[in-house]
Amino acid sequence: MKRLALVALSLILLLTACAPNFQKQDEVVQNSKDNSKEKAIIPKYQISDQYYRTILPFKPGEARGLVVNNLNTRYDINEFETGLMRVALKNFDPDKFLFQEGQYLKKKTVGLWLNRKFTPEQLTVEGLNESENIGLNPLDDGVGDLKERNEKSPIYLAHILEHNYLIKDGDKVKLGGVVIGLALNSVYYYQTVQYGATFEKKIPHEDLEREGKKIAEEVAKRIRGVDGLEDVPLTIALFEQEAKTAVVPGNFFAYATMSDGSNSLGNWENIKEDYYLFPSEDATKDHRDDVTFFQNFKQDVESYFPNFNGVIGKAFYVENQLQELDINIPIQFYGKAEGVGFTQYVTGLVMQHFPNYVTVQVNISSVNGPEALIVRQADKDEPFVHIYQ
Repeated sequence: MKRLALVALSLILLLTACAPNFQKQDEVVQNSKDNSKEKAIIPKYQISDQYYRTILPFKPGEARGLVVNNLNTRYDINEFETGLMRVALKNFDPDKFLFQEGQYLKKKTVGLWLNRKFTPEQLTVEGLNESENIGLNPLDDGVGDLKERNEKSPIYLAHILEHNYLIKDGDKVKLGGVVIGLALNSVYYYQTVQYGATFEKKIPHEDLEREGKKIAEEVAKRIRGVDGLEDVPLTIALFEQEAKTAVVPGNFFAYATMSDGSNSLGNWENIKEDYYLFPSEDATKDHRDDVTFFQNFKQDVESYFPNFNGVIGKAFYVENQLQELDINIPIQFYGKAEGVGFTQYVTGLVMQHFPNYVTVQVNISSVNGPEALIVRQADKDEPFVHIYQ
């Protein structure tokens, strides 16, 4: 009996030694905007060097919720937020900085900045006073009918997003930098009468870039006037959102930085990121070889079931190099075994058709929801496969 107890105790000690070491989270003190001190927790683990740890307790952004109303699609909403974090990586090391949603730009302030500039008569109609006449979009001068005026002075700025990056200093954390995203309209939608037809004006990228940089310069000046942001490092990035009918998101195309204590933005740096729908005419024109890989994969998938034609992909490019390909396959299964067999078949096709430098993710779904997930990370020989129960 003693020998059995000794063996059991040894086994417990062995398992304890092999178990993950979930150490106590770092507890720090964070100074709030009103100079009060709050306890905060820094998560111990970071899942990737491409992601920031988020300080706890989670504090929602001051302008939370506006992004849903101001951007055209769910694709743009997701990319605007995650893409802004990629921009932050250029200046804020995720091993040193912590992420927190924007705490300085108030919801009302963001709303006023997104307005047009108003004439005195328009201010009265809007119920605003002169101190609230701080819109960053162009003035509607009232000359001509509504269609002419909207065509002449479209709304360029659709949304403003603030991210804060904190840095640990001893047993405290403090604000180490701010990143601001400006979402700009590639298509401006407007109505000439309430509940009437919606018109649209395509905005050339050159116009978008020119006006976006002007707006960014003004935003930078205003940021320096916000209490607590007088001298922190600042990055401002420009995002071109897609049309409402798009099935891929827009992208960030430029950013500029303002060092601590400076009052003007530095030189603009280009960001070469693009999304393409596979298959599509644009993708075939710009990236024929990659579309050929996809089309061969698509044909083999569709040969598995007769009369099936539903494979689409979203390709992400950086500097014209394919980085990630996200593929969706909606299919009707008549049994779990059929789903497992199909997943195994598709996994083999992923390994066969796509070059090793591309991360490929395949989502297989049915009317019942997700059925399987296949992920082949770049430069990995083995895929990850999960079949949902």
